[in-house]
Amino acid sequence: MFTPPYVDPAQCADQLKRLGHAVLAPASLVETLGCSSAELAGLAAFWKNLPTDQYLKDGGRYRFRRHSSFVVAGESVSQCPHRPHWQPVDYNALHGGIERMFEPMQAEAVALPAWRKLLRGLGGIASSLKGAKPWFVEAHQFRIDTTDGIGRPTPEGAHRDGVDLVAVFLIQRHQIKGGESRVFEAAGPQGQRFTMTEPWTLLLLDDERVIHETTPIQPDGGHGHRDTLVVTLRSGGFQDP
Repeated sequence: MFTPPYVDPAQCADQLKRLGHAVLAPASLVETLGCSSAELAGLAAFWKNLPTDQYLKDGGRYRFRRHSSFVVAGESVSQCPHRPHWQPVDYNALHGGIERMFEPMQAEAVALPAWRKLLRGLGGIASSLKGAKPWFVEAHQFRIDTTDGIGRPTPEGAHRDGVDLVAVFLIQRHQIKGGESRVFEAAGPQGQRFTMTEPWTLLLLDDERVIHETTPIQPDGGHGHRDTLVVTLRSGGFQDP
C-alpha cells in the first residue's frame, strides 16, 4: 500500500490550486476545519446502522448509505428539506439520470457541534478555492462491505461528480484489503495512488480538474467493511433533473 501524500495544512489551499487535490492527516483537521479528530470521533457511531442502498444496478448487496443536504453560507449552516440525490449521466454513467431517495442522516448526528464545524470548515476551503459564495452541500455516509466477497466503493469507475469540491473522509477500515484511492488529471496524464488507513484522513478534490475512484475491497481475515463520509459542495444550487 502506498502512504497518502499528506500535505501541511498551511500548504493545502496552494496545492489544491496547483494540483487539484490534497490529502490531510487526521491531526491536521484542527487547523483546517476547526475540529479535532477527537471531536469527530463521536460521528463514527452513526455508521453502524446505515440502510441498504437499493439502487445498485449491478445487483450487489455491498453498499449501505444515508444522504442529507445542507446550505453553508459563511458561518451559517442550514439543513434542507429531505430531497433525492440526482446526477446526470455525463458524470455517473451507471446510476445517473435517476432520482435516488436515500434515508437521511440521523438527527443526533447532524446535531453534533463537530458536524457544523466540519461543514463550515469545508465551506471555507471551497470559498478559498472558488471565491466566497453560498455552498449547496450533499453529505453521503457510506459503508462498503464484503458480503458478496467483493465490495465496490465506486462501481461507476473513475468519475467526476459535477460539483466544485469533493471531500472524502475515511471513517474506518476493518479486515479488508484493497480500497486504494486513485486521483487523475481530468485533462492530462498525471495521477496519484495511495491507500487511506488512518480514521479521519481527508482527501480534497477540485472536481473541475480531477477524476477519482477507489478500487474494490476484499475480506482480509473475516467479514470486512470500509466506512467513508463523502461531502460535495456546489455553487449555484443542487443538481436536479
